[in-house]
Amino acid sequence: MKAKEEATFIENCRYLGLKYLEAEHAAIIQKANQSNMGFTGFIREIVQNEANGKIERSIQYRIKESKLPQPYKLLHDFDFDFQPGLKKKLIMDLATLDFIRQHESILLIGTTGTGKSHLARSLGLIACQKRYKALYTTCSDMLNDLNQGVYEKTLLRRLQKYVTPELLIIDEMGHDRLELEVTKEAHLLFKVIDQRYNQDKPLIFTTNVKEPDWADYLGDPISTKAILDRVFHHSIKVQIDGPSYRKYESEKLQQKYNQ
Repeated sequence: MKAKEEATFIENCRYLGLKYLEAEHAAIIQKANQSNMGFTGFIREIVQNEANGKIERSIQYRIKESKLPQPYKLLHDFDFDFQPGLKKKLIMDLATLDFIRQHESILLIGTTGTGKSHLARSLGLIACQKRYKALYTTCSDMLNDLNQGVYEKTLLRRLQKYVTPELLIIDEMGHDRLELEVTKEAHLLFKVIDQRYNQDKPLIFTTNVKEPDWADYLGDPISTKAILDRVFHHSIKVQIDGPSYRKYESEKLQQKYNQ
């Protein structure tokens, strides 16, 4: 291909968004010549590679926009043997993401260190890989953001950030009890959950707060009752009653250096 033709070809690829063809056209042409590939096979391979590249870029974009913390948590890294009371089959069934398609939510309840956040973040990553729009937030960060919106009169815009995604992950409710000492934010949490509930949009919710203590934690028994009603309705409740994995790893580390 002559220099001028090459430049025009690359310009057209960029205009059409054919990123793979722009980068790999020389190798593709060489492969076609060496394999005596027919025109149909040649075009089919180009289209397939472009589609694969676009899918991969879409996945990476969704992962970035999800705000999932790094390093990303993978489901196959979860130690199910350490939590024998947790049914692995249940979690693997959830990993198929049927709960999203069926407009169901997941409620992960358990004491600190039992793996709730790991599971929530793993399922969120799988959702991104399946090209769902997901958003991760801690309960504290979300409430602080919405409360800021109240003072700045931007609450409606900020609410949409949490209502729009196909899957919302609200992690660590109850992790930091100091977050609600000054203002009680049950009404803000209710706004998010109520709007998603009315739109049949699933969420993954993790907490170490037992159900009877939610009203005390959120500071508004009436809003809390409405929240509980919506969170538990159409939700798959996963109770993790087991030891703390972080404590286990800490003890292993101490044993290593105390030998």
